[in-house]
Amino acid sequence: MKRRKRVLVIGATSGVGLSLVRQLKERSYDVIAVGRNESRLRALEAYGVMTHRADVTCDTDLEEVVDRYASVDVVLFSAGVGSFKAADELSFEEIERMCATNIEAPMKWTARLLPKWKERKSGHFIWIGSQAGKVATPKASVYAATKHALIGYTNALRMEVAPYGIDVSVVHPGPIDTPFIDRADETGAYKASVGTWLLRPEEVAKRTVRLIERPVREVNMPRVMGVTSKWYAVMPRFVEWVGRPFFMKK
Repeated sequence: MKRRKRVLVIGATSGVGLSLVRQLKERSYDVIAVGRNESRLRALEAYGVMTHRADVTCDTDLEEVVDRYASVDVVLFSAGVGSFKAADELSFEEIERMCATNIEAPMKWTARLLPKWKERKSGHFIWIGSQAGKVATPKASVYAATKHALIGYTNALRMEVAPYGIDVSVVHPGPIDTPFIDRADETGAYKASVGTWLLRPEEVAKRTVRLIERPVREVNMPRVMGVTSKWYAVMPRFVEWVGRPFFMKK
Protein backbone atom coordinates (compact mmCIF):
# COMPACT_ATOMS: atom_id res chain seq x y z
CA MET A 1 0.00 0.00 0.00
CA LYS A 2 1.36 3.40 -0.99
CA ARG A 3 2.29 5.65 1.94
CA ARG A 4 0.42 8.94 2.23
CA LYS A 5 2.67 11.91 1.64
CA ARG A 6 3.16 14.49 4.38
CA VAL A 7 2.85 18.07 3.17
CA LEU A 8 3.92 21.21 5.02
CA VAL A 9 2.03 24.31 3.86
CA ILE A 10 3.71 27.61 4.80
CA GLY A 11 1.32 30.54 4.71
CA ALA A 12 -1.70 28.30 5.25
CA THR A 13 -4.26 30.60 6.83
CA SER A 14 -5.29 32.77 3.90
CA GLY A 15 -5.83 32.82 0.15
CA VAL A 16 -4.19 30.08 -1.91
CA GLY A 17 -2.52 28.56 1.15
CA LEU A 18 -5.85 28.00 2.87
CA SER A 19 -7.33 26.47 -0.29
CA LEU A 20 -4.29 24.20 -0.57
CA VAL A 21 -4.75 22.88 2.96
CA ARG A 22 -8.42 22.11 2.37
CA GLN A 23 -7.84 20.37 -0.96
CA LEU A 24 -4.90 18.37 0.36
CA LYS A 25 -6.97 17.22 3.33
CA GLU A 26 -9.82 16.22 1.02
CA ARG A 27 -7.34 14.11 -0.95
CA SER A 28 -6.19 12.36 2.24
CA TYR A 29 -2.71 13.86 2.44
CA ASP A 30 -1.18 14.31 5.89
CA VAL A 31 -1.10 18.11 6.16
CA ILE A 32 0.72 20.46 8.53
CA ALA A 33 -0.57 24.03 8.24
CA VAL A 34 1.77 26.84 9.26
CA GLY A 35 0.51 30.40 9.65
CA ARG A 36 -0.11 33.31 12.03
CA ASN A 37 -3.91 33.56 12.14
CA GLU A 38 -4.83 31.77 15.36
CA SER A 39 -8.59 31.60 14.74
CA ARG A 40 -8.04 30.16 11.28
CA LEU A 41 -5.58 27.62 12.66
CA ARG A 42 -8.14 26.53 15.27
CA ALA A 43 -10.73 26.10 12.51
CA LEU A 44 -8.28 23.92 10.56
CA GLU A 45 -7.60 21.83 13.65
CA ALA A 46 -11.34 21.21 13.97
CA TYR A 47 -11.21 20.08 10.34
CA GLY A 48 -8.60 17.49 11.30
CA VAL A 49 -5.47 19.31 10.14
CA MET A 50 -2.28 19.46 12.18
CA THR A 51 -1.30 23.12 12.71
CA HIS A 52 1.60 25.18 13.95
CA ARG A 53 1.49 28.91 14.61
CA ALA A 54 4.58 30.64 13.22
CA ASP A 55 5.74 33.85 11.58
CA VAL A 56 7.55 32.77 8.41
CA THR A 57 10.01 35.67 8.75
CA CYS A 58 10.98 34.80 12.32
CA ASP A 59 14.17 32.73 12.51
CA THR A 60 13.24 31.26 15.89
CA ASP A 61 9.87 30.08 14.55
CA LEU A 62 11.59 28.67 11.50
CA GLU A 63 13.99 26.59 13.56
CA GLU A 64 11.16 25.25 15.71
CA VAL A 65 9.04 24.16 12.74
CA VAL A 66 11.92 22.66 10.79
CA ASP A 67 13.21 20.73 13.81
CA ARG A 68 9.76 19.21 14.24
CA TYR A 69 8.68 18.63 10.64
CA ALA A 70 11.82 18.28 8.50
CA SER A 71 10.78 14.73 7.60
CA VAL A 72 7.83 15.90 5.45
CA ASP A 73 7.76 14.87 1.81
CA VAL A 74 6.60 18.18 0.31
CA VAL A 75 6.89 21.82 1.33
CA LEU A 76 4.54 24.36 -0.23
CA PHE A 77 5.58 28.01 0.10
CA SER A 78 2.43 30.10 -0.17
CA ALA A 79 3.18 33.05 2.14
CA GLY A 80 3.53 36.35 0.31
CA VAL A 81 2.93 40.09 0.66
CA GLY A 82 2.83 42.99 -1.77
CA SER A 83 2.30 46.73 -1.98
CA PHE A 84 1.23 48.15 -5.32
CA LYS A 85 2.64 51.68 -5.29
CA ALA A 86 5.06 53.73 -7.35
CA ALA A 87 8.69 53.06 -6.39
CA ASP A 88 9.10 56.43 -4.67
CA GLU A 89 5.88 56.00 -2.70
CA LEU A 90 6.93 52.80 -0.95
CA SER A 91 8.11 53.10 2.63
CA PHE A 92 11.31 51.38 3.75
CA GLU A 93 9.12 49.16 5.93
CA GLU A 94 7.04 48.02 2.94
CA ILE A 95 10.17 47.27 0.91
CA GLU A 96 11.76 45.30 3.74
CA ARG A 97 8.54 43.38 4.43
CA MET A 98 8.20 42.24 0.80
CA CYS A 99 11.84 41.18 0.58
CA ALA A 100 11.75 39.38 3.93
CA THR A 101 8.51 37.47 3.28
CA ASN A 102 8.68 36.77 -0.43
CA ILE A 103 12.30 35.78 -0.89
CA GLU A 104 14.47 35.81 2.25
CA ALA A 105 12.14 33.55 4.24
CA PRO A 106 11.82 30.85 1.54
CA MET A 107 15.60 30.84 1.09
CA LYS A 108 16.15 30.37 4.82
CA TRP A 109 13.51 27.63 5.16
CA THR A 110 15.00 25.81 2.19
CA ALA A 111 18.54 26.07 3.55
CA ARG A 112 17.46 24.49 6.82
CA LEU A 113 15.40 21.70 5.23
CA LEU A 114 17.92 20.65 2.61
CA PRO A 115 20.52 18.76 4.68
CA LYS A 116 18.03 16.11 5.83
CA TRP A 117 16.38 15.91 2.40
CA LYS A 118 19.72 15.46 0.65
CA GLU A 119 20.63 12.75 3.12
CA ARG A 120 17.45 10.78 2.46
CA LYS A 121 17.55 11.65 -1.30
CA SER A 122 13.94 12.75 -1.73
CA GLY A 123 11.61 15.73 -1.35
CA HIS A 124 9.64 18.29 -3.34
CA PHE A 125 9.71 22.07 -2.97
CA ILE A 126 6.75 23.93 -4.49
CA TRP A 127 6.56 27.72 -4.57
CA ILE A 128 3.64 29.98 -5.38
CA GLY A 129 5.40 32.57 -7.53
CA SER A 130 3.78 35.14 -9.80
CA GLN A 131 3.59 36.24 -13.41
CA ALA A 132 5.05 39.48 -12.04
CA GLY A 133 8.33 37.60 -11.77
CA LYS A 134 8.36 37.22 -15.54
CA VAL A 135 6.78 40.48 -16.70
CA ALA A 136 7.17 43.41 -14.32
CA THR A 137 4.55 46.15 -14.38
CA PRO A 138 4.25 49.70 -13.01
CA LYS A 139 3.47 50.03 -9.30
CA ALA A 140 4.84 46.56 -8.65
CA SER A 141 8.58 47.22 -8.88
CA VAL A 142 9.67 45.73 -5.56
CA TYR A 143 7.06 42.97 -5.58
CA ALA A 144 8.16 42.00 -9.11
CA ALA A 145 11.80 42.13 -8.00
CA THR A 146 11.11 39.59 -5.24
CA LYS A 147 9.42 37.26 -7.71
CA HIS A 148 12.23 37.70 -10.27
CA ALA A 149 14.63 36.75 -7.47
CA LEU A 150 12.55 33.65 -6.72
CA ILE A 151 12.88 32.49 -10.33
CA GLY A 152 16.66 32.90 -10.26
CA TYR A 153 16.89 31.13 -6.93
CA THR A 154 14.71 28.16 -7.88
CA ASN A 155 16.42 27.73 -11.26
CA ALA A 156 19.80 27.38 -9.55
CA LEU A 157 18.38 25.27 -6.72
CA ARG A 158 16.76 22.88 -9.17
CA MET A 159 20.14 22.00 -10.69
CA GLU A 160 21.81 21.73 -7.29
CA VAL A 161 19.33 19.25 -5.82
CA ALA A 162 18.56 17.13 -8.90
CA PRO A 163 21.31 14.58 -8.04
CA TYR A 164 19.57 14.02 -4.69
CA GLY A 165 16.16 13.14 -6.14
CA ILE A 166 14.61 16.43 -4.96
CA ASP A 167 12.07 18.20 -7.18
CA VAL A 168 11.63 21.98 -7.49
CA SER A 169 8.41 23.42 -8.93
CA VAL A 170 7.05 26.96 -9.21
CA VAL A 171 3.46 28.00 -9.93
CA HIS A 172 3.23 31.42 -11.62
CA PRO A 173 -0.34 32.73 -11.37
CA GLY A 174 -1.69 36.03 -12.58
CA PRO A 175 -3.84 38.15 -10.22
CA ILE A 176 -5.85 36.06 -7.74
CA ASP A 177 -9.03 37.06 -5.92
CA THR A 178 -7.64 36.79 -2.38
CA PRO A 179 -7.09 39.12 0.60
CA PHE A 180 -3.55 39.61 -0.76
CA ILE A 181 -4.78 41.74 -3.63
CA ASP A 182 -7.01 43.77 -1.30
CA ARG A 183 -4.04 44.57 0.95
CA ALA A 184 -1.66 45.22 -1.96
CA ASP A 185 -3.97 47.83 -3.47
CA GLU A 186 -6.08 49.45 -0.78
CA THR A 187 -7.94 51.58 -3.35
CA GLY A 188 -9.56 48.50 -4.90
CA ALA A 189 -8.99 49.99 -8.36
CA TYR A 190 -6.70 47.22 -9.58
CA LYS A 191 -9.05 44.42 -8.55
CA ALA A 192 -11.95 46.16 -10.27
CA SER A 193 -9.97 46.83 -13.44
CA VAL A 194 -8.65 43.29 -14.01
CA GLY A 195 -12.18 41.87 -13.65
CA THR A 196 -12.50 38.55 -15.47
CA TRP A 197 -8.72 38.00 -15.41
CA LEU A 198 -8.86 37.31 -11.68
CA LEU A 199 -8.13 33.69 -10.82
CA ARG A 200 -9.94 31.92 -8.01
CA PRO A 201 -7.66 30.61 -5.25
CA GLU A 202 -9.32 27.20 -5.59
CA GLU A 203 -8.16 27.02 -9.23
CA VAL A 204 -4.55 27.78 -8.31
CA ALA A 205 -4.65 25.33 -5.42
CA LYS A 206 -6.08 22.54 -7.60
CA ARG A 207 -3.33 22.93 -10.19
CA THR A 208 -0.70 23.08 -7.44
CA VAL A 209 -1.89 19.90 -5.73
CA ARG A 210 -1.57 18.05 -9.05
CA LEU A 211 2.15 18.87 -9.01
CA ILE A 212 2.68 16.63 -6.00
CA GLU A 213 1.98 13.50 -8.02
CA ARG A 214 3.29 14.81 -11.35
CA PRO A 215 6.15 17.24 -10.71
CA VAL A 216 7.01 19.66 -13.49
CA ARG A 217 9.36 22.64 -13.62
CA GLU A 218 6.67 25.34 -13.65
CA VAL A 219 3.00 26.07 -14.20
CA ASN A 220 1.68 29.29 -15.72
CA MET A 221 -1.85 30.50 -14.96
CA PRO A 222 -3.66 31.55 -17.03
CA ARG A 223 -1.82 29.99 -19.97
CA VAL A 224 -2.03 33.15 -22.05
CA MET A 225 0.18 34.91 -19.52
CA GLY A 226 2.74 32.14 -19.91
CA VAL A 227 2.78 32.87 -23.64
CA THR A 228 3.12 36.60 -22.98
CA SER A 229 6.14 36.03 -20.74
CA LYS A 230 7.86 34.06 -23.50
CA TRP A 231 7.24 36.90 -25.95
CA TYR A 232 8.54 39.36 -23.38
CA ALA A 233 11.83 37.48 -23.09
CA VAL A 234 12.35 37.87 -26.85
CA MET A 235 10.88 41.32 -27.57
CA PRO A 236 10.32 43.23 -24.31
CA ARG A 237 9.80 46.68 -25.84
CA PHE A 238 7.06 45.40 -28.15
CA VAL A 239 5.23 43.59 -25.33
CA GLU A 240 5.46 46.67 -23.08
CA TRP A 241 4.00 48.80 -25.88
CA VAL A 242 1.17 46.41 -26.77
CA GLY A 243 0.43 45.52 -23.16
CA ARG A 244 0.60 49.05 -21.77
CA PRO A 245 -3.20 49.42 -21.31
CA PHE A 246 -3.30 46.25 -19.20
CA PHE A 247 -0.02 46.92 -17.36
CA MET A 248 -1.25 50.36 -16.26
CA LYS A 249 -4.33 49.01 -14.47
CA LYS A 250 -2.79 49.26 -10.98
